[in-house]
Amino acid sequence: MNAPVSAQYDIAIVGAGPAGSTAAALLADKGWRVIAFDKDRHPRFHIGESLLPLNLPLFERLGVMDAVRQVGLVKRAAEFHSMEHNASQKFFFRDGWDGPGYAFQVRRADFDLALANNARARGAQVIEGCKVEQVELGGDAVRLTARADDGAAIEVTARYLIDATGRDTLLAGKLGLKQKNPKHTSAALYGHFRGAKRWAGEDEGNISVYWFQHGWMWFIPLADGTTSVGAVCWPYYLKTRQTDPSSFFIETLKLAPMLWERLKDAELIAPATATGNYSYACRKMYGDRWVMVGDAFAFVDPVFSSGVYLAMNSASFAVEAVDAALREPARAPQLFAAFDRRVRRGLATFSWMIYRMTSPVMRDLLMAPRDDFGIKRAVISFLAGDVYQPGPVRRRIFAFRAIYYLSALLDWRRAWTAMRNRKRAIQPQAIYATDGSG
Repeated sequence: MNAPVSAQYDIAIVGAGPAGSTAAALLADKGWRVIAFDKDRHPRFHIGESLLPLNLPLFERLGVMDAVRQVGLVKRAAEFHSMEHNASQKFFFRDGWDGPGYAFQVRRADFDLALANNARARGAQVIEGCKVEQVELGGDAVRLTARADDGAAIEVTARYLIDATGRDTLLAGKLGLKQKNPKHTSAALYGHFRGAKRWAGEDEGNISVYWFQHGWMWFIPLADGTTSVGAVCWPYYLKTRQTDPSSFFIETLKLAPMLWERLKDAELIAPATATGNYSYACRKMYGDRWVMVGDAFAFVDPVFSSGVYLAMNSASFAVEAVDAALREPARAPQLFAAFDRRVRRGLATFSWMIYRMTSPVMRDLLMAPRDDFGIKRAVISFLAGDVYQPGPVRRRIFAFRAIYYLSALLDWRRAWTAMRNRKRAIQPQAIYATDGSG
């Protein structure tokens, strides 16, 4: 174990990834007794290497900006590449909005380690290599039983529990809250390459998204010279695999010639990973003395690099609610209801775009962004992560939605075909089109 463990805490956190470490650091800053458990040890591999500009204010608040800068590659734009249009479109974060004009691409092993170390430095107790085996809810405290990888048993009580277990979804499993997302389903193949072709100058760190007939692909340059590449596809496509994941991955990448041109001379440095359907949400986000943050509550699709951003921000919102509830217990119901609405609003905004990412109407709009009503600025703000605040951005996003629906109406046959194919694609036994219309 990392250090002796006392029996009583104000807050217990399960999971020491970006969400858990963020919550631990911020709550310790507020003077609370905090313990965080993680079944693994840092550094450890995790996919999801692209951050958003609006992560940066939270980095500053946490005091980790310098640490992130040391391990990250500057990302100034998001690029979209369409074989259908034989064209590319680049959205620089500095264009048309007032927030940070850049973000970072990071290896998650380094990034997550920096956040966990920061939580320790701020006074939280972080116990790695220790799996929480039992959780007792109810009454005036939460009781946890954990087991360290050396066999030692740990029992603690806390006034509140924060579930930051990611896709393990500790409380969702215990309480039967996890549900498949009926509106979206996807699978993924991913790996890391050495020697991939990068852009020159300030474009080097840009994230690139490529559409292909079964979904979309990402290209994320990293500071160590390697590149994270992945294909997010409809589950039916992954079920067609008859070879090992690496061979199937390479054949899949060749379906996007614009991307393959950047990879044809590169080397896959480790076996590729294949994952099945991972889109889900939970029926509840909080309960009596517990709250879920990040992927423990929901995960949709990584197309807009929203995972770490949503996780860290939901953790910071949870901290506000837990801190206030500890100080004013009578206000807890109102505080957590407001927290729930805030998190769901940001998730819903991203989800609306994600559900339509593969539609031909969305591809048309992103390939030829319009400046009407500040629409291009709305897209850039959305790509930067500005989905929580009211004001002009929200109005522009509303206008973007209106233009999307109008465009779909004007091209209704094509839009209807795409919607039909998408509905079929998310079914267990999908019937699908391969002409790029779905």
